[in-house]
Amino acid sequence: MSEGPSEHLVPLDGVIRDGRHVMPVRVYYEDTDFSGVVYHASYLRFMERGRSNYLRLLGADQRALFDEARSEAPGFAFVVRAMQLEFLKSARMDDVLEIVTVPIEVGGASVTMAQEVRRGGDVLVEARVKVAFVAAGRARPIPKPLRLAMKTDVAQP
Repeated sequence: MSEGPSEHLVPLDGVIRDGRHVMPVRVYYEDTDFSGVVYHASYLRFMERGRSNYLRLLGADQRALFDEARSEAPGFAFVVRAMQLEFLKSARMDDVLEIVTVPIEVGGASVTMAQEVRRGGDVLVEARVKVAFVAAGRARPIPKPLRLAMKTDVAQP
């Protein structure tokens, strides 16, 4: 079995370039409503994958920093604290979308990210998501090494 040129393939978890995480997502039947349009909650799942994969890739690039954060705050996680969404256009089954994630503010215990769901040059959904850092079930300050790693990706106005 032969495959096409691999240089055009984007890794499953997406890529971080110039402080922006971009991840492809294909729309499947399960993502749509009865009319074949993407159901609004599906966009939330797509954006969650984008945020999770951004952190995964950041950790891959900064493994020692993530290990230090784990030792300082075992069992840490990021949880959504607030989200603002604007639905601009619809996607349909078989569309290939890009989920773009950019940290715009890294605070002591939270990170605010701008996210877009795009199809080609069209922005379909815009979101602003504030995630809080928690460990042992309580809000905690983000360990300094992890906070600094994320700050390197913060979008400048």
